[in-house]
Amino acid sequence: MSDLLRLNRLAANPGSSRRSKRVGRGTGSGRGKTAGRGHKGQLSRAGKFGSPGFEGGQMPLQRRLPKRGFRSRRAPTWLRLPLSMLDTLPEAADREVDIELLRERGMVASNKKQVKIYLSGRVQRAHVLRGIAATAGAAAAIKAAGGKVEPVAAPAPKEAG
Repeated sequence: MSDLLRLNRLAANPGSSRRSKRVGRGTGSGRGKTAGRGHKGQLSRAGKFGSPGFEGGQMPLQRRLPKRGFRSRRAPTWLRLPLSMLDTLPEAADREVDIELLRERGMVASNKKQVKIYLSGRVQRAHVLRGIAATAGAAAAIKAAGGKVEPVAAPAPKEAG
């Protein structure tokens, strides 16, 4: 029973933890007088000093490094749907598939403006896609099943003026 692990016998592994240095306890301790802070200057004083990232007048690191990245405002408006999701629509055989129908079925969130079907899985029934983009492979699969993909109208170019 004495060999069992007990909470009152738990201890850190030998050498894994060190005692903290007691600074400012006399010259004989090796860390007395200035307590390892040196003589004079901002870092030797008590209290808060500087702001995070301040490098004493030198250009801080976060300003020396270039800015990175770009977040497109257009990207989140697209939604990609797999081809196999079209067969989950019960009334898709007698109705055209458009964004409004997908929204009614809860497949497309309201903040999505455009949908693109990609080739993943199979399609069993004929579907007519209106106002929905499709990859070349997905369009070929829909046409092979007897459906058709009506092209998405491209936005009109803005006039200079």
